[in-house]
Amino acid sequence: MITFVDAEAKSRRTSGVIPLHGEAGFAGMRKAGRLTAEALDLLVDAVQPGVTTLALDKLAYEFARDHNAIPATLFYKGYRHSICTSINHVVCHGIPEDRPLREGDIVNIDLTLIVDGWYGDSSRMYPVGEISRKAERLIEVTYESLEAGIAAAKPGNTTGDIGAAIQTHAEAERTSVVRDFVGHGVGQLFHDEPNIMHFGTPGTGVPLRPGMIFTIEPMINLGRPHVKILADGWTAVTRDRTLSAQAEHSIGITETGNEVFTLSPRGLFNPLDARR
Repeated sequence: MITFVDAEAKSRRTSGVIPLHGEAGFAGMRKAGRLTAEALDLLVDAVQPGVTTLALDKLAYEFARDHNAIPATLFYKGYRHSICTSINHVVCHGIPEDRPLREGDIVNIDLTLIVDGWYGDSSRMYPVGEISRKAERLIEVTYESLEAGIAAAKPGNTTGDIGAAIQTHAEAERTSVVRDFVGHGVGQLFHDEPNIMHFGTPGTGVPLRPGMIFTIEPMINLGRPHVKILADGWTAVTRDRTLSAQAEHSIGITETGNEVFTLSPRGLFNPLDARR
């Protein structure tokens, strides 16, 4: 059973209870989303061969500190870093380390900044130097899949319409959609209702209503969709060792469609567009 409630009356995640935000919530998410996007923009020039992901983590932490924000992942359930850095066949939740990035790598950087109590959640892909055509095409399909999901996020549709749009596009391009991780409600909670699956059947799931705020964050693999979690308890990798990519925005459902809170101020969200 699905219940919609005023977001101001909800202080914790409860299954099936979906908060609806007013203008104050949208204003808070605009501020948090923009700062997160600015931080991810800052990292564009820093992602180079020879740079370590620990160095990138330090840059993100210092940016947050200097702008009175808090990285949401820092000490979250024991996690000790400000960003997740997922390289090549790592699907998500890769941990920053002192191994240098290499020419041809692709890396997803996932960052959530807390600004005045609001969580701006986003991730994007970064090519390291010159990358292969198959890696470039995977990134293209991932961004196109995210765009398809966002286009389906409007009143009158359902969460299943979002997932179906992503799955249809990704599979038409002979890639696969990871099933193990989902988008989620976000706002003054890091993870809230509803879950946003990146596959599904049109017309199923939760009806979309104005005031809902959530992430869409498809993970797309060149090979099969199956993943496994490494011994560190965080890092998810493709079982067949093929490349994986992810792109994520935080959005809010409006009366006429949606608002994306984590757009890049410098137009750098899609790294391939930025290079053209």
